[in-house]
Amino acid sequence: MTVALRRSWAKDLDAATLYELLKLRVEVFVVEQATPYPELDGRDLLAETRHFWLAGADNEVICTLRLMEEHPGGQKGFRVGRVCTKREARGHGHATRLLQAALAEVGDYPCRIDAQIYLEAMYAHHGFVRDGEEFVEDGIPHVPMVKP
Repeated sequence: MTVALRRSWAKDLDAATLYELLKLRVEVFVVEQATPYPELDGRDLLAETRHFWLAGADNEVICTLRLMEEHPGGQKGFRVGRVCTKREARGHGHATRLLQAALAEVGDYPCRIDAQIYLEAMYAHHGFVRDGEEFVEDGIPHVPMVKP
């Protein structure tokens, strides 16, 4: 299957694409992981938010992540979040492809992620290191990580 890498600033997303991104995230995080949580957190449409996704046949969203610019302590940095892949498309490196694209945009700025514990090694492979104690969010163990 051929997949196309897509990227958009929040303000440039059309309603149909945003719907497809959110639909996949709800399928994975809310339905599949059985974790009711407020998926619509107000950050998807912030001016500094960028969305990355892979589109398959008929522009079907098969993998997505969002990249948010942050300024903790007045210093520019980034945060990766909402990384997910359709169940039937897993195991083909799609999340890695998106993460590499997002990190290329981050450049030399620090980048943070709150990773689900079982994905810690995958993020470590991309230069992220543990940056705090494990915590439980929405019933799922996570670990804060940073790519300095």
